Amino acid sequence: MEAVLLSMATFTSTFLGGLFSIKNRKNLHKVMGFTAGVLVGVVFFDIFPEIINLINVNGFNSTWVMVALVSGFLIFHILEKSVLIHHSHEDEYPEHKHPHVGILSALALAGHSFMDGVGIGLGFQISNSVGLLVAVAVIAHDFTDGMNTVSLVLTNKNSLKSARWFLLLDAFAPVLGVASTFLFKVSENFLVLYLGFFAGFLLYIGASDILPEAHSKESSFKTIGLTLAGIILIFIITRFA
Repeated sequence: MEAVLLSMATFTSTFLGGLFSIKNRKNLHKVMGFTAGVLVGVVFFDIFPEIINLINVNGFNSTWVMVALVSGFLIFHILEKSVLIHHSHEDEYPEHKHPHVGILSALALAGHSFMDGVGIGLGFQISNSVGLLVAVAVIAHDFTDGMNTVSLVLTNKNSLKSARWFLLLDAFAPVLGVASTFLFKVSENFLVLYLGFFAGFLLYIGASDILPEAHSKESSFKTIGLTLAGIILIFIITRFA
């Protein structure tokens, strides 16, 4: 019951973050600059430490984790460049419309949010204190998850209506993740490979997709500062949560 109640708090946190991005969509390039920093910060200060911990505790082969990471990076790169977009000239890049990329990104982030919920549920299977700590960490960064989802959908030229629907999906995902833990358990071997794959994906969309788009029309030191602020925010959250 505690896990279900806390999963509702993750819903609220995610939804409020998405509403913030929607409200500030006229300054979307600044939001994207901040979002890029958040994604990079999540990779290096949240996912990587968890991967290292799982490798050390369970003696996993780190090579396969790195293969999963590179696969996550390259698969999204290949999908974006050869299947989904860039059928016109590169000098027209800022005007490109590639809604499928935004949809794919939002679905991947919803998948990550689902696994956040799984983490909460499995934490409570260990003990109430572990479950509470995991839940606090998830709630703390879900505000930025909501921002990321909306930013990715809107910057890839999807409609505001689509952004709202994908925000709802991302907000509900942790609730569904918690519920799923009453039915099955995720092996740590699968989890560490999943984390590696998702880290590669986040690195790509943060550094190669969102950050260049944030500077494509209006590059400024303020946008750079917001990227640094996003990284610092995740550093602080992960240290205290």
